[in-house]
Amino acid sequence: MIEGQFVDESVSRRKYDREVAQYRKLDHIYRRRGWFLVEAEFPTVVVLFAALKVKPPALVCAVRLDFTNYDLAPPSVKFVDPGTGAELPFKNLGFQMLRLKGVENASPETITALAQQQRLPAQSLLQAHDPDDVPFLCLPGVREYHDHPAHTGDSWLLHRRSGEGSLHFILEQIWASGINPIQAANYHIQIAFAGFQHNPAAFPR
Repeated sequence: MIEGQFVDESVSRRKYDREVAQYRKLDHIYRRRGWFLVEAEFPTVVVLFAALKVKPPALVCAVRLDFTNYDLAPPSVKFVDPGTGAELPFKNLGFQMLRLKGVENASPETITALAQQQRLPAQSLLQAHDPDDVPFLCLPGVREYHDHPAHTGDSWLLHRRSGEGSLHFILEQIWASGINPIQAANYHIQIAFAGFQHNPAAFPR
């Protein structure tokens, strides 16, 4: 019995297996986007994301999804060390996940200009109260979002049939808001990694 599992485990396993099978059918497409499924053993899935626009391509992050009690509860999403599996604090992520607001019809040039002026209207999807805290993905369909006191009025049950808690949906949001906009790597002169350079126009609107 999985610790904390209160839903009939056979039900959660069946739905988990369906999510993983659907991913594997499209694995050849996901690899071309820099997604690599490295672990799939109930109740968890671990996927690595690489920025393929960076030369040479760079490993950006590893994400672990926990499907315990799926789908009466949505998956938990944590960013982890790809070697140890330890959850990473916000200060160690090295990348952003942004959603642009109010610029749906703006040209890429306008968005770039706003970013240079530090006036880009953007919402961060990675939330933490302190740089040392483990961040949570502020997105409907993610367990940490629905468990947060600020979202008590947005029950998971309102989203359960929408597809928002599916493996594909969550990974797609991470890629679109955090990985796809990366166009180059930034380094300090001491050769210490300083994060990725993003194309502001590539963030979802």
